[in-house]
Amino acid sequence: MSRTRGTWNTRGTWLAGAALAAVLALTGYAVIRGGDGDSDTAGKGGSSPNVSSSPSAVPTYQVPDDWTEPDRWAALPRGARTDKHGSEVGFPQSTEGALGMAAAANRINIENGRSTVDEQLRIYYSYVDKADQSSNNAKLIEQQALQTDKNLAQQMSVKPGSPLPSGAYMRNTVIGYKVIKKSSDEVSVWLLARVTQKNGEMAKESSSYTRTLNAVVWEDGDWKLSGAATTRAQQDAAMQTEPKIVAPGDEDFNDAGWTAIREAS
Repeated sequence: MSRTRGTWNTRGTWLAGAALAAVLALTGYAVIRGGDGDSDTAGKGGSSPNVSSSPSAVPTYQVPDDWTEPDRWAALPRGARTDKHGSEVGFPQSTEGALGMAAAANRINIENGRSTVDEQLRIYYSYVDKADQSSNNAKLIEQQALQTDKNLAQQMSVKPGSPLPSGAYMRNTVIGYKVIKKSSDEVSVWLLARVTQKNGEMAKESSSYTRTLNAVVWEDGDWKLSGAATTRAQQDAAMQTEPKIVAPGDEDFNDAGWTAIREAS
């Protein structure tokens, strides 16, 4: 298993990141408080030795041909409304509501006319708690997202700032979860997501799977991503075994303790 050392912003900064092929793409979301962190890449069935809110990705993971039915399925609630940024908000105050919000906050669709900057800032303003919002953090997010857009443009053979090729996209979809700790006003969870990328109409779609630690708190009538809660979640997760990064249908999915999310949720 290889490891790459990542650089994390200082206290209260909003970070995002997931490895897709060789390009750093901002497709998973985590609020971090504290100093340095590690991001690990694992092969099939592997798990990283440290707990980190940075997504771990498995670009080389192959979904088995034989399907093993997941033991646990969930249809998570959707938000009651859409806010001015185009995000689902208004989730119920329940564990399922918290998980539904976390899944929504990690859902991204970058395509022609919708950049990483657009998606990152939308998620930041819609889902981050008040304690972690500041003009400086918003600028840092935008700078990171601009660099990711440049990387995507290069990978898709267009000039930075130009529209993506017709039919090109990058998407992140949460497909499973494992709760770490829960209460009426705070929930921490491992999220399993599938990242897909297509570089044009005739290009072959590529995919990877990521595992991300998220923590949310109940604030002003809705669930929000929280840096303080993420720090507590890291401590709680350090006392547990990280779930393997495996897709629904893999025989290891159930052993890892994942719950699969139904497509219609």
